[in-house]
This record gives sequence, C-alpha cells and structure tokens, in this order.
Amino acid sequence: MTQPVARTIRLTNSLFLTGTALLTFTAVPAYIWTFGIDWFQISLFVSLFIATGLSITLGYHRLFSHLSFKASWPVRLSSLVFGAASFENSALCWCSDHRNHHKHVDHDKDPYNIKKGFFHAHMGWIMFKDQPELDPDNTKDLAQDPLVMWQHRNYVMIAIAVGFALPTLLGFLWNGWIGALGGFLISGVARIFAVHHMTFCINSLCHCVGRQPYSTKCSARDSDLMALFTFGEGYHNFHHEFQSDYRNGVKAWHFDPTKWAIWLLNKIGLTHDLRRIPEERILRAEISEHQRAITTRINKHSLEIPESLQQLWQTAHDRVQESLANWEEHKKQYAIIAKRQVAESGRKLEELRARISDANFQLQWAMQEWRNAQREIHLQLSQLVSAGA
Repeated sequence: MTQPVARTIRLTNSLFLTGTALLTFTAVPAYIWTFGIDWFQISLFVSLFIATGLSITLGYHRLFSHLSFKASWPVRLSSLVFGAASFENSALCWCSDHRNHHKHVDHDKDPYNIKKGFFHAHMGWIMFKDQPELDPDNTKDLAQDPLVMWQHRNYVMIAIAVGFALPTLLGFLWNGWIGALGGFLISGVARIFAVHHMTFCINSLCHCVGRQPYSTKCSARDSDLMALFTFGEGYHNFHHEFQSDYRNGVKAWHFDPTKWAIWLLNKIGLTHDLRRIPEERILRAEISEHQRAITTRINKHSLEIPESLQQLWQTAHDRVQESLANWEEHKKQYAIIAKRQVAESGRKLEELRARISDANFQLQWAMQEWRNAQREIHLQLSQLVSAGA
C-alpha cells in the first residue's frame, strides 16, 4: 500500500461533487414530492444520461484516448459537446489522465491508482491535487485536432450551456418555471451525479471486483454486473490487456452498448477503421491465464496431481493449441491470396474459406473439450485441497 502524502484540496471540484450529491439526495426528492414527475422529465433525464454517458465511453474513452476507431466530424463534435456536459473535464485533460492510468496502472503515477484506496480511485483523485492537471507529452496527437482544442478552450461554457441551461430551457418550454426547475434538478444535477458515479465505478469497482480471465498483470477485472451500469465498460480486464480494441465486451453475449453504437455508426458511414484484436491473440491470452491459474493453485497447496488428471490437462491443452495454430495458418493464407489479383484467386479463396470454416469448427470443438477439462481439473483440485485440509 502506498504511503499517504500531504495533498492540496481542489476546492472547486470538491464543492461541485459534494454539491451535486447533496442536491440529488435532498432537492430532487423534494421536487418530486411537491410537483411530481412526468414522462417528459423522465425522457429528458434518460436522453441526456445516454448522450453524456456514451460521449464519455464512446468519445472520450474509446475514440480520443485509445484511437480504437476513427469517426467523422458529427460524431466527434457531438462527443465533445455532450462529453463536456458530463462535467468530467475537457477531452484533452480526460485523455491525458486516462493514458497515464494505462501507462502506470497500479503505480504512483497512475492518477486513480486503486492501491491508494477505493475512495481515491473512485473520486478522491479528483478532489485532491496530486499531480499536474494536464500532461502535454501524452496528448500531442489530440493537440493537433481543432475540434478537441476548441472544446478544451471553451469547456466550461459548453458544460454549463448543455449540462444545465439546455435541460432548464427545455423544462421551461414544457411546463413553465416548475418544468424549468425540474429540468435543472433532474436532467441537470441528478443526471450529472449519475454519469459521474457510473464513470467513477470503472476506476474503482472495476479494479477490485470481478474476474481476471485474460491477465493478472494489473488489478483490472471483468464484471458482467458493472457492464450493465457503465455502457459496457465493465469488461475492464479485457480492456487493459487489449486497450486498442474498440470492443470491451468481446463475447457475443457481453452487454456492451458502446460497442454496438460504434458498430451501428460504422454501418451508416459515420465511423470507420474499427480496430479489433485478432481472435487468436485473445484465445491465447485466455488459455495462458487459465493454465497459470491452475499451476498457481497446484503450487500454493503443494498438491500431488494424479497421472490421469495430468494427462487430461495436457491432451486438452495440446489439442486446442494444434487447432488454434491450424485455424491461424488458414487465415494467414487467405489474407495473402486475397491480395493477389489473378484469375485463380477466386477458386483458391473459396477453398480456403471452406478450410477456415472447418478449422474453426475443430477449434470450437477443441475449446469446448479444453473448458470441460478445466472444470474437471478445478473440481478434482478442490477435492484434493479439501482432503488435505
């Protein structure tokens, strides 16, 4: 655990965070009790929550911080405008902090280092000044973007106009001063509070709750539950291992609305060059981490593994590695042939597509056998540990 150091309070940040929280739990319930809440106020809250939340996860995070895809100016501009309305700083400053987080994760230069405690990682790092506001060395690419720099220069004005003035005005147009007050409190204050703590949970809970299926090199974890509340950002172990991928939820059943939004925007021509980590690299990381976990468990308890169990483990491992290598090789051949502009390429590509399909089937079969073997191994290891207790 890092030793505590003397810190200077960031008065504006601290007052804003505590003020929005206080109003959310006092003034908002009082307003609803007094005036009620209608479909317009609910719709406005949900719309602005999605717009500002996605502007952080899709825009600030995956687009500007990690460059995991490219976007046309309407997507970039809307991400910057509604991202400002989340009151999480300008994109330039946000990305600087986040890139430092990935570069120095779990170490002193990590702005929201979980090893300094849950509160520090969640919001304490915003309330207390430990380091410079902006590291210009890691945002040189963004400093060349006119839209990013426009937002950086006008961040406060945009944030107030879109984050507070817009819902207040829309509320007034709907229902006079009562609607204006509701727009300010519900779609302004309470929505900002909700988006803040959605984002803060990624820095705190996603570094201490969940699984580590791809790597244990840092504290980042995958959590299906957290993904539900963070537009898919809860698959944080995958993200830290493969941060350039535009997806966080890489499995078909993962809940990742940010990924779906990027994909949908790509289909209508507003995003392009979506970066994906090759599936074979992901599988290799997953297999390697499972093997490491089993080996660690065996060594921890000094277990004598039966020969039949060792054989089961080795056979499943060898088969999946062989299937993975075969599938990988066919994909490489296909990529090479696809680049050739010759008459026989069509026939060759058709043949390779069939081979890839067959290799993929064999790989899925081998992966299922491997997963069954892992379950059997963990079951028998648990029995061995219990017997030795």
